[in-house]
Amino acid sequence: MSPDRQNPVAQQLETRRFARRLALVYGAVFGLGGISLPYFPVWLKAVGVDVGWIGLITAVPALTRFTVLPFITGFAERRNRLREGIVVLALLTSLGFLAIGQLRDPLHILAVFALTACVWTPIIPMVDGYALKGVTRYGIDYGPVRLWGSAAFIVGSLACGLMIDFVTASFVIWVIAAMALIEAVTSFGLRPLAGDGPAAGEAPRAGALLRQAGFLAIIFTSALVQGSHAVYYAFASIAWQNAGHSGLTVSALWSIGVVAEIIVFAVSPRFSWSPLAMVAFAAAVAALRWIITAQQPALPLLALVQTLHGLSFGLTQVGIVGLFTRNVPSQVMASAQGYLVAATGLVMSSATMGAGVLYARYGEGAYYAMAAMALGGSALIVLARKWLVTTDAADS
Repeated sequence: MSPDRQNPVAQQLETRRFARRLALVYGAVFGLGGISLPYFPVWLKAVGVDVGWIGLITAVPALTRFTVLPFITGFAERRNRLREGIVVLALLTSLGFLAIGQLRDPLHILAVFALTACVWTPIIPMVDGYALKGVTRYGIDYGPVRLWGSAAFIVGSLACGLMIDFVTASFVIWVIAAMALIEAVTSFGLRPLAGDGPAAGEAPRAGALLRQAGFLAIIFTSALVQGSHAVYYAFASIAWQNAGHSGLTVSALWSIGVVAEIIVFAVSPRFSWSPLAMVAFAAAVAALRWIITAQQPALPLLALVQTLHGLSFGLTQVGIVGLFTRNVPSQVMASAQGYLVAATGLVMSSATMGAGVLYARYGEGAYYAMAAMALGGSALIVLARKWLVTTDAADS
């Protein structure tokens, strides 16, 4: 029964059930990321894979994000099988990591990890697409649900970091595989969103989005702002260690950023700005953040600047979600998320390669290029406002 035909109490219970189950999936998805991102390379090193191969293997997910990913998300959505697609991909991901754990030859690991990445990387945009359909269908707020993903990322990373002091690093792959299995189990709890759109022959085509200037502005604004974090992701820890900060201090600085992100997600339902204003402001804050970081500030100011991650990343995400719900038909939401991740992956991978060159030559001065990217994103979304719907009134 559709939620709008239920009595108010039943509708409220259904909405809460949907939000709780989605929060569990977000927790599992990002918990896996919190373990695999920092510790999969550690496992590779522990089983004897040399640095050159590690770089090649860990680069694979970035490649699949703008090649295979959009086709898989589009395939699942065209067949109105988004929930089932998430379940199948999560199961295949867990099997992939279990298979990788049996391997030691770098070429074999690369081959199996490449196949695993093809089914793993589409999960986040598919979950986001499913979530945004639920935002529209049930009227829930995105931020308070999404924050559980960020919280799980921290918990997963810290827990695995503590565990690795007591077990051999070669055991990490089984923790990753176990978390992938938890992801698959939680995905079974997702509520079907049957009847979300028209029959298959009447559904809007996702490819048409790529001919809309407003949609292209949204995804490339997001790609520019999120891509402006490239130097931060790749070299912040190195720079902080070079500045004499301890490992604990470095971890604390990273944690400050993620906690600020969680706070922004938690309070986002209270924001009254239009999503376009949120994104433009967040992009400007990102530029300010990178300009200050380039000055190599003292630790107290650096810790304060880290709180801006809640805006440069978190508020950008909230604003982009708002623009998506107002400008993208619900029936192609997952495909739109696939295009967004593909654009971000392309820009982020290019920015990361450029960041390496810039950091090698200019050190912290590389952050000025990141500030220019963020300002470019702010300018792009402001210039695109004539093509965009930014108010809830358009949804009715």
